[in-house]
Amino acid sequence: MQRDGGPGGGGPGGGGPVGSSNSFTGPADALELVGDHCYAYSGNVVASGADEPDTPAFNFTTGNYYAVMELKALTLFVGNETRHMRTSLNGSAVSTVKADGSPDFYNIFPVVLVVPSYTTVLVEFGVSGGGTFNFVITGRIYRG
Repeated sequence: MQRDGGPGGGGPGGGGPVGSSNSFTGPADALELVGDHCYAYSGNVVASGADEPDTPAFNFTTGNYYAVMELKALTLFVGNETRHMRTSLNGSAVSTVKADGSPDFYNIFPVVLVVPSYTTVLVEFGVSGGGTFNFVITGRIYRG
């Protein structure tokens, strides 16, 4: 599932190298680049029903740039299930959140990330009641 930015830093799973086609082809497991901006959609993330973050929503490696990104939830969470999300950079957790109930979980968004060059980003999610969820990352890239 993990892909690197490929030659030129564009995501191989979507809009083409460096976003040159400017066409959305669906959720991909790579960060899409369009000019100085980046984005990624998780697609449907089917949580296993555990309250631990064990289901990957995103897993990609950045290219020759650093990025400032915002992670947001696109799904309306209902009920009082326990939700748990962990964000890791190169295998080290940089954000771990566990919340009971919908309002508590929404208070964490957006999660802001500053991601260095050639860094693997892994966002994992879990919800005690299971279900299907969607997330988006948007941001800006900076080249040296």
